Amino acid sequence: MLTDEITKAWSDMTTKKYKQFKDIKKENLRDNMSNIELILNMLAETSTTEISKGVNPQRFEESKGVAKRGGNIAGDARKSLEKEVGRKVITRNNAKNPKL
Repeated sequence: MLTDEITKAWSDMTTKKYKQFKDIKKENLRDNMSNIELILNMLAETSTTEISKGVNPQRFEESKGVAKRGGNIAGDARKSLEKEVGRKVITRNNAKNPKL
């Protein structure tokens, strides 16, 4: 559930919606991400880990808040990059169809 919170915070999609967006079913979502998507996902996860070390959440709700904060850092980076390049950086491309 925390992974879903992180993903939702940086991509504006739940993991399930993200997989639907990429038209994948049983495949691993990471295996179907572009380099930019992977980097943003890693930034979200790493940010969450670092925040968690400082906050030391004790309950699930606290951990959920930390997950959102970490994901938001990557979400802000995504939005900033999209503004700079003038396009969305989350794409429908996947391992089966790398250039949709």
